[in-house]
Amino acid sequence: MAEKHKNDKVTPKVLKGFRDYQPEEEIARADLIEKARTVVERFGFLPIQTPSLEFAETLLGGDYTSDNLKELFGFEGPEQVAMALRYEFTVSLARYVAARPQLTLPFRRYQYGNVWRVDKPGPGRFREFTQFDFDIVGTASMLADAEIISVMTGILEQLGIERYLVRFSNRKLLNGLTAYAGIPPEQAPDVFRVIDKLEKQGREAVVLELGPGRIDISGDKIPGLHLTDDQVKQITDFLDIAEKPGDDILERAQELLGNIETSRRGIDELRQVNGYLADLGISGEKTQIDITIVRGLGYYTGPVYETTLTDLPEYGSVISGGRYDNMIHRFSNRQVPAVGSSFGVDRMLAALVALNTRELKSATADVIVTTMDKDRLTDYLAMVREIRNAGINAELYLGETKNINKQLKYADKIGIPVAVIAGSDEFANGMVTVKDLRAGSAKSEEVADRKEWLKADEIQVTIKRKELISQIKKLLTLHAS
Repeated sequence: MAEKHKNDKVTPKVLKGFRDYQPEEEIARADLIEKARTVVERFGFLPIQTPSLEFAETLLGGDYTSDNLKELFGFEGPEQVAMALRYEFTVSLARYVAARPQLTLPFRRYQYGNVWRVDKPGPGRFREFTQFDFDIVGTASMLADAEIISVMTGILEQLGIERYLVRFSNRKLLNGLTAYAGIPPEQAPDVFRVIDKLEKQGREAVVLELGPGRIDISGDKIPGLHLTDDQVKQITDFLDIAEKPGDDILERAQELLGNIETSRRGIDELRQVNGYLADLGISGEKTQIDITIVRGLGYYTGPVYETTLTDLPEYGSVISGGRYDNMIHRFSNRQVPAVGSSFGVDRMLAALVALNTRELKSATADVIVTTMDKDRLTDYLAMVREIRNAGINAELYLGETKNINKQLKYADKIGIPVAVIAGSDEFANGMVTVKDLRAGSAKSEEVADRKEWLKADEIQVTIKRKELISQIKKLLTLHAS
């Protein structure tokens, strides 16, 4: 007897750390990406796209193990090849450039798309998210760093964000600090990790963590690095300089670390970047040298930068990056310098909503053509075709109801701003009514039938049929202003 198949329903759920995007979110994300794309192309950046899946050795290096493959969404593919979903775009870019020795340099590239990380999910933190990157490959000039910072400021302002601060430092300067304090190179990343907590945890917590360790607010023991008192003192002397920003911050850093060649190079590079930013017309109020900026990724070799929003400091850095001159060498015998920056699209969108600079809408259509009389469908189709041919996004109402109030409420609910209304009276007189739904949304809650809607002269106008397109454009221009 054949086995009986079950008809159990599949539960409609998504994996932990993943999410669906509602139409209003996806529309806003697409608009944000388009605005960022406009800025980077204004600076001459070119688009590329790399695969979502890469060889595990590409993402992790040739000495990867099955254990660190588990840190990514990694698995063995159909050809028994270890592979993983990309966790960022920078490594893929390095692989792309190394594989193309004929590539014209400097190469300005941008890329956006989804990346995946096996992080612990939390509020606003997902395992799949969209990232937007822009990089300049093939030049060691600090002018490239200044260009990247200039693009960062351009994107923020294109998005309507005016109050922000880009802070930047240099990993050479910080490497010189650990050399000055006599800290072994292999311990330097741990020191940087602790210094990176300065803004969130405060100076006292950082000093304790450099030394014996501390107890955090939850009561957990945070182990210390057990640096000597002299080493901690040398680092706090450096932090003292950082806590008093000003034009002479680099001079004071040079007085402290001037005998360290690495620091001298880092200080010189920061001076160059600062000068180029001034030449590019970037406001000194929007950019600031902050010698405590670290950036967590270990591949940075020079300037590093982070951006905070003045009105949303709790969001942390919303767009950041730095110079990574050694990564392409990992794939090639060539030493190719590179610098870039990136931002998370969803995090940036959340900031725009919080700042009230972005209104979410769930419609792509700007106009709805209502259908009151099913016998005049040919006329309605002619109108919607004319509107679309004029380059205006338009939707024909396809629901079953003839009730105009319900049709207008549908349009208002999904955010369509303009409605075209034509019934027997309008058709008989060669007229059409155009209604401003945004202006009339409050009134729509108060009226019950079409006659009351038609009394609202301040939010609608009945015009000659031939004037339809010009009236719609007039209303849409009003909404855009």
